[in-house]
Parts: sequence; structure tokens; C-alpha cells
Amino acid sequence: MLQLYSYSLSSAAYRVRIALNLKALPHETVPIHLRKEGGQQLQAAYRAVNPAALVPALVDGDLTLSQSLAIIEYLEDTHPQPALLPADPAGRARVRALALSIACDIHPLNNLRVLKYLKNELGVQDAARDDWYRHWVMLGLDAFEAELARSPVQGAFCHGDTPTLADICLVPQLANARRVDCDLSGLVRILRIEAACQALPAFAKAAPALQSDAG
Repeated sequence: MLQLYSYSLSSAAYRVRIALNLKALPHETVPIHLRKEGGQQLQAAYRAVNPAALVPALVDGDLTLSQSLAIIEYLEDTHPQPALLPADPAGRARVRALALSIACDIHPLNNLRVLKYLKNELGVQDAARDDWYRHWVMLGLDAFEAELARSPVQGAFCHGDTPTLADICLVPQLANARRVDCDLSGLVRILRIEAACQALPAFAKAAPALQSDAG
């Protein structure tokens, strides 16, 4: 059985949980709490699984994978249905670009280890740290909204009428944004898409509050 090393509040792990649910793949979740015991991800036992000391990690037999998008593409290759990427090259590229705009441009700047470094090493006060967080999240989400607005590909989700890798990345990032009180009210298309996603059990069951290590 697949094993997913996960933390409830990790948006990267949240992405993989959604993908596993969409594909109805049985799996065991191994909680790695990033705030307990000095950070369980830093302990030797987990570093043996993922030397980067980040979640998620996915174990499939003798194979161990890190990086959420690589994991999801592996699941897509090994379990093609339901598809999380469009069939046409242009559609696949567009969905990947939307997903990467979150995973590469937005998320790294509000990652827990970055926020801890700002506070603990650079002495940034909590209010200024949260301003940093909101600035980069909203800069990225505003661009995401604009990309949705200019695309001729319309549908219930980011690309058409079925969820894709782009939606899988978007929903966890919105959860992150709300934790620091980002004003999302102007993101009309994004919020419509989020509502469509959250109506699906695969997204709803992956929510941080429903995980075994929540709280």
C-alpha cells in the first residue's frame, strides 16, 4: 500500500492528499508534525525517508518520492484515470503553468521554514512577517486570477469542467491565505472554482481539519 508522509497544515501534503482521493488510491498516512518535538521532520528517522526534511514524501514499495508535483505526476502516470492533466499539449502546459505559479512562485515564500527564519534569525516581528506573507500570496493570487480571466478555456474548474493539477494546487494555497487573513474577496473566479472543488468529497476529505494530526 502507498504510504504518505504528511502534515495536516502543509499545503504541499494537502495537494497530494487531494490527488490520492481523486484517484481513489488506498494509502496509509504517516503524520510528521512540523511543530512538535522541535519538528519531527528534522529527526533522523524521517531524514532517512526524505533528506530534505520536508513533507510530503510518498513511498510506493521500494520507491520513495518527494516534491508534491513530482508525486502527483507519478500518480498520474501510474494511475491515469481520472486524468489530472488535459489530453492536449497546450492544455497540459497551461495547467502545469498554473500549478507551478503556486508551487514555485507563491508557496516557497510563505513556507514554514522561511517564516521561522524571518522571525528567529532576522528578528522580524510577527506583524511584519504576516505582512510579508500577505504581500507575496496576494501578488501571486492576483496574477492567477488575471490568468483565469484572460483564458478562453472556461469551465467549473481552472481548466474545463473537471479538476486538474491546477485546482489541486489552488485550494491548499487558499487555505494558507486565510490563516493570515488575506482579503480574497476580489478573487471572483478563484473563489467560484474553490467552491466547485470543495463540493467534491476528494477535496473535502483532504482538508487540514480532518486529518489525524490536526490541532
